[in-house]
Amino acid sequence: MTHLLEDSGTKTLSELAHTRLLVAFDFDGTLAPIVPDRERAEMRPDTRRLVEQVCSLYPCAVISGRSRSDVEHRVGGTGIQHVVGNHGIEPCSRMAQFERDSGEAYQRLMELLGNRQDIDIENKRYSLAVHYRRSPHRADARRVIRAAIKELTQRVRVVPGKLVFNVVPAEAPNKGNALLQVMNAEEVEHALYIGDDVTDEDAFRLGPSEHVTSVRVGPSRSTAAEYFLSDQHEVDSVLEQLARFRSAA
Repeated sequence: MTHLLEDSGTKTLSELAHTRLLVAFDFDGTLAPIVPDRERAEMRPDTRRLVEQVCSLYPCAVISGRSRSDVEHRVGGTGIQHVVGNHGIEPCSRMAQFERDSGEAYQRLMELLGNRQDIDIENKRYSLAVHYRRSPHRADARRVIRAAIKELTQRVRVVPGKLVFNVVPAEAPNKGNALLQVMNAEEVEHALYIGDDVTDEDAFRLGPSEHVTSVRVGPSRSTAAEYFLSDQHEVDSVLEQLARFRSAA
């Protein structure tokens, strides 16, 4: 992977700024720092200011694992035109089915894991997130969670994340599907997608064949992303460059 803020990456950003470009982000770990209490996640004031500036120059989207209403609350007032929740599910055409499947899976996981004080099952209506961030014995927590998920009768896709297992209906759209849908709606030539977690890999894998330039926050040997940023703070530098290059176009 190439660091996006090196010369070759900066050249790519400059070239993209001269095209019909969609700028799309994950939220946690990308626009906002990862925090111990997920309810307290928010953009830093400088990031919010830069997002507002970029949104005035490009069509922008956030595609998050959070519920759509949750993300809308956290990005409200920035000018972001498209908010997609639940890893690409919300909105889509089969939400009633995915709500039913996730609700049944939630009830079963609560039966199996509800007595564990170190495990938190988050019901996001159309998908679930089983968190174990507060567990003092994380290897044991992972083992127990995996065993419980295997007990589900619903067909699900399990995506491990940062101290979380995301449990998504097997036939649900993913972040890559959502990104392509937004690109089509905006009739853009290219998209720049920035994310930090395993669920973002579906968008990263679109790559040059779908005119997507992908950026992972944090280097990784197993990612499909073309570029990386060293940490979440560097997202601000990318926003600054996108604004400067488009203003100079």
